[in-house]
Amino acid sequence: MTDIQRRKWLTLAVVGTAFFMTILDVAIVNVALPSIQIELDIAESSLQWILTGYAITFGGFLLLGGRAADLLGRRRIFIVGLILFTLASLACGLASSAGLLIGARIVQGLGAAIISPAALSIVTTTFDEGPERNKALGIWGALGGSGAAAGVLFGGILTKYLGWEWIFFVNVPVGAAVLAATRPFVRESHAELGHRRFDVAGAVTVTSSIALLVYAISKAPDVGWATARTIGLIAVDAALFAAFIAVELRSKAPLMPFAIFRSRSVTGANVVAFLFSAAMFANFFVLTLYVQQVLGWSALKAGLTFLATAGTTVIWAGVSQALVTRVGPRPVLTIGLLIAGATMLWYTQIPVNGHFWPDLLPAYVVFAVGIAFSFIPLTIAAFAGVAPQLAGLASGLLNTTQQVGGAIGVAVAATIFSSRAESLIKSGHDPASAFTSGYHWAFVALAAFVFVAAAAGFVLLRGVEAPETEAVPVVA
Repeated sequence: MTDIQRRKWLTLAVVGTAFFMTILDVAIVNVALPSIQIELDIAESSLQWILTGYAITFGGFLLLGGRAADLLGRRRIFIVGLILFTLASLACGLASSAGLLIGARIVQGLGAAIISPAALSIVTTTFDEGPERNKALGIWGALGGSGAAAGVLFGGILTKYLGWEWIFFVNVPVGAAVLAATRPFVRESHAELGHRRFDVAGAVTVTSSIALLVYAISKAPDVGWATARTIGLIAVDAALFAAFIAVELRSKAPLMPFAIFRSRSVTGANVVAFLFSAAMFANFFVLTLYVQQVLGWSALKAGLTFLATAGTTVIWAGVSQALVTRVGPRPVLTIGLLIAGATMLWYTQIPVNGHFWPDLLPAYVVFAVGIAFSFIPLTIAAFAGVAPQLAGLASGLLNTTQQVGGAIGVAVAATIFSSRAESLIKSGHDPASAFTSGYHWAFVALAAFVFVAAAAGFVLLRGVEAPETEAVPVVA
């Protein structure tokens, strides 16, 4: 391995570690919420904001973070996000009240929104399109695909043995180490656009629109989808998004050059990423509720069981990227989504008195194959033919569709299972069987998300070849 190649893989290790931290923090808090609520005496109505506050800024600022990386320097923006995320993590662990913790989580989400697209655009501009980039994105996809499951695992271990504060404190030494390694190993790069103008109006409208959408759908299960509040928020969000489109069509230096959607690969990958992320994030959410509320497992035991999914995803990631290089993203993605969808239907059979074996472990392992065969071709397809000057934009776009999709999936699943469970409890069923039936219904809906994603990928990615040679670049 030459020095140049070694530096490339060290770059991936540095930015990949930071990315993995941001993914972990989406799920790691879930299992610690009961402990946090008791110790800080947080009201039930405020507890959800520990999750929602992070989700709003994470989802809302991704597109802005990606474009800022292109314009202002990818390494520079990555460092800014890393500092914000690390300091906010420290503040979370030191928080002595609900207000301080929620405020720190909001800032932590902002840091994550800056890190994720900057890191991914660094990877795609460091590795040339083709087999080398496919290997790098295979590792990246494994980090993303296993992050949610690993978050539940680490959250359970840290909460049980060190206390809930350590789910945040652990980010501090890791963030400091990544920060120390960034300048020696990560080269600075930015888009060659001939200008440094920043589309302020576009940034304000799209960030407000995405953040409001994430908030509206996160709260919809609690207040109701058909309420005036939810409908009103979605209407305001639609107006903001329409304003964003109008601004972009008139801007000489748009935040979102719509030319990027001329690429069938970019468009198809983002549509599928939205649908699959809705199912995947909700899958871990529903399973965590099932094993803790119905089976009565501890946070630690729940986390340890998800190691089967996280570990198997990493193992199959290498196979997935090799197949994409050989046959292209479309067939691998289609197979992966069909496997994931079949697993969702499998979960509709989980019993009230379930056991890790044989009720859960086989499905956990099979679903991991679906994750690896879905996330990795999606990530590769999302950057196929994208010119370097749009790498940050493409990264921010992919991350945004995944986060918004995940928020919608969790909200839909929560609405379905809670409605079903409440109905059964009112009719005289015991809580355990009512909850289990509600989870069954939720998994049917999630399976529908995945099968629609499979159909969309099969149609939209038709003609997208194996990226062994340099594709015609998509430019603004």
